[in-house]
Amino acid sequence: MNKTVSFRSMTVEDIEAVMRIEKATFPTPWSRTAFYNEVVINHFATYLLLEVGEEVAGYCGVWVIIDEAHITNIALHPDYRGMKLGEALLKRAIDFAKSRGALKMTLEVRVSNTIAQNLYRKYGFEEGSIRKNYYTDNQEDALVMWVKLDGN
Repeated sequence: MNKTVSFRSMTVEDIEAVMRIEKATFPTPWSRTAFYNEVVINHFATYLLLEVGEEVAGYCGVWVIIDEAHITNIALHPDYRGMKLGEALLKRAIDFAKSRGALKMTLEVRVSNTIAQNLYRKYGFEEGSIRKNYYTDNQEDALVMWVKLDGN
């Protein structure tokens, strides 16, 4: 891959590109309206985009509320997986949360998604609890993971 990798904040104009990734990644994708509300209305939310060249290759939603950050979703288009771009996006999200004063960060991940769990553990995330039947497509449980950001 010889194209430049860059990051920026999502705008309303990016919703279609994000929807392509969302539909290619998740069995129950978020709606355009949900992303619109996150970008325009939710003042706690920031969505970070990862671009390869001029193409949106991934995104990560981060809510920062006082001193806690929550990753709402993180996804990389299937064409860009296996290139360490998901790791770069996660690291950017962590750095963003720290820059906004977050002292800890949380996320939910499918109990079956060991690849993502291993990435999160690499960045210090630890298992917290289980949210039973969290995912509406198949009622799979979610593993809640946390990391303290102040010591990193």
